[in-house]
Amino acid sequence: MAAEAWLWRWGWGWGQRCPGRPGLPGPGPGPTTFLHFLLLLGLVAADITDGNSEHLKREHSLIKPYQGVGSSSMPLWDFQGSTMLTSQYVRLTPDERSKEGSIWNHQPCFLKDWEMHVHFKVHGTGKKNLHGDGIALWYTRDRLVPGPVFGSKDNFHGLAVFLDTYPNDETTERVFPYISVMVNNGSLSYDHSKDGRWSELAGCTADFRNRDHDTFLAVRYSRGRLTVMTDLEDKNEWKNCIDVTGVRLPTGYYFGASAGTGDLSDNHDLISIKLFQLTVERTPEEESIDWTKIEPGVNFLKSPKDNVDDPTGNFRGGPLTGWRVFLLLLCALLGIIVCAVVGAVVFQKRQERNKRFY
Repeated sequence: MAAEAWLWRWGWGWGQRCPGRPGLPGPGPGPTTFLHFLLLLGLVAADITDGNSEHLKREHSLIKPYQGVGSSSMPLWDFQGSTMLTSQYVRLTPDERSKEGSIWNHQPCFLKDWEMHVHFKVHGTGKKNLHGDGIALWYTRDRLVPGPVFGSKDNFHGLAVFLDTYPNDETTERVFPYISVMVNNGSLSYDHSKDGRWSELAGCTADFRNRDHDTFLAVRYSRGRLTVMTDLEDKNEWKNCIDVTGVRLPTGYYFGASAGTGDLSDNHDLISIKLFQLTVERTPEEESIDWTKIEPGVNFLKSPKDNVDDPTGNFRGGPLTGWRVFLLLLCALLGIIVCAVVGAVVFQKRQERNKRFY
């Protein structure tokens, strides 16, 4: 675990991507970086993926050259709606109104700990706030079910990462484009009018639209910790976006991606999806758990509905309104009554004690 912490600080905590990592290609290692790379391999190979090919799960990855270009299907992946496969990218929607498209992996994923790298591009002719709607990345029980949430179904079971480009809530203080995550057991509905604010776990502002260089997103899930990081500045560095603990995700769900447009539109393209297996030591008790039976959820100290927007894109506690004020006043009143009763009893006892001395 010490080595894992070292890698997290070197490669994620400080934002520096691993040199030459195939998941997110950067410049090849020079003399200094190559020494770091060898040291990295020796320290952490047993604890966590170093991005080498033996950790890449090809059955869950979408990598060029794509097979099936020009046809309506491809090995390992199904797509539907407006999705178009070319030799350079998978276009989920063109820059046209009222389009929906998605692509889904054939194989359910039985990895308990994983890391996904997505090379994507969102671009179009629309000016500021005249484009939409965005991309959703999925790890869910159901696949290939169209719906109103960025081209896929609502009330899903599993994990969603939303790359939202249009603010539907005119009162929001957050800055778009905006990345957020949601974990659902089927009981929650995504509220488009509020940009999913009531059901999101966390989020951040991320300027990924119409960039003239490559844009990347990384999603890591390990030991209940969900982390999302971005590389949008063409600096070969990770930037922290989301870090949530206490997340419960089962195995046996499917990876996918979808996008949708409405009255406003954009091109939503995927260049690659690469899934890496993380090697994590577990106790015999953990290994005995049937991970396919786990219900998606999060161990909350407070509900995400208690969060309101912060101009920085983070969360702060919501104001005291309605029932909160009532409960606060009720508790205060009960406290005063208890103190008064105790005080009266103590005063009466003292009076009786004083009478005994006369």
